[in-house]
Amino acid sequence: MPLDSQTQAILDQAKESGAPALHELPVEEARAALKEMSRTLDVEKFEIRDVQDRTIQGPAGDIPIRIYWPDTTDSKGSLPILMLYHGGGFALGDIDTHDHMARHYCKHGEVIVISVDYRLAPEHPFPAGIEDCYAALCWASENANEIGGNNSHLAVTGDSAGGNISAVICQLAKERKGPAIAFQALVYPCATMETKTKYASRETFGSGDYFLGQKDIEWLNSMYFADPDDATSTAAAPIHAADLSGLPQALVITAGFDPLSDEGEDYANRLKEAGVQAEHVRFEGTIHGFMSFAGAIDAGRKGLALVSSRLKEVLG
Repeated sequence: MPLDSQTQAILDQAKESGAPALHELPVEEARAALKEMSRTLDVEKFEIRDVQDRTIQGPAGDIPIRIYWPDTTDSKGSLPILMLYHGGGFALGDIDTHDHMARHYCKHGEVIVISVDYRLAPEHPFPAGIEDCYAALCWASENANEIGGNNSHLAVTGDSAGGNISAVICQLAKERKGPAIAFQALVYPCATMETKTKYASRETFGSGDYFLGQKDIEWLNSMYFADPDDATSTAAAPIHAADLSGLPQALVITAGFDPLSDEGEDYANRLKEAGVQAEHVRFEGTIHGFMSFAGAIDAGRKGLALVSSRLKEVLG
């Protein structure tokens, strides 16, 4: 299947602009570029009942979070809670770049969304962001009643690096005996963090012609890991875990022209082999990041709708 026309138009526009690749930019300029791309290509901003910015205590100081409440309330006043861990290669992105995505899940998934502004590399290399995200999950579970949520209906989601973090957090929660997670939605996750892998999609789509390139991946990894040996640890690469049994029900979304597509599918298959209820959906004609480009790519809107639908089905 070829690239769909909307995705091709975005790639053509990027090529014609002559803008440098992410790995060719200083990290602050790359952050600004991603923020601008989110601003121009994101799904529309949905109005919801309430949004609040807060800070919670983390392992190394305050963690900013943004909480979103839907218009829907249940008879007991407690709604499912979705932890959202933004993408951006562990060095880019923030709660603003993923604000519209959070609003979409809140409104259409009928969940309280907690978006976490975890620490980023290179200022804070691995595992700083992971520990922030786990601390935020614990806070959500412990404070569910205060925010009108139900800690027996906790879910996690994230795209790209956020998909990696979500998968890792599910494994950590299992290892650390909680909090209990009911559902994980992993959106084009990086399941392995090694730069040289067995996955054909890394080579087939890693040229840089399909938004995310192998050189971008290597650049981001170089900032994320102070010790390169950490890249093979299960806290960094969830696919290396020996035992995936007992993990939450999963939805894994991949894109047909994404260097990370094969490892995402492999992780979904390994979950199934371990007895986990796991669904893999590949959007064939599009690229990494397409759900952040849902204002311009119909597949992105369909991906957001799919996650929202599964949240309602699983969390009720």
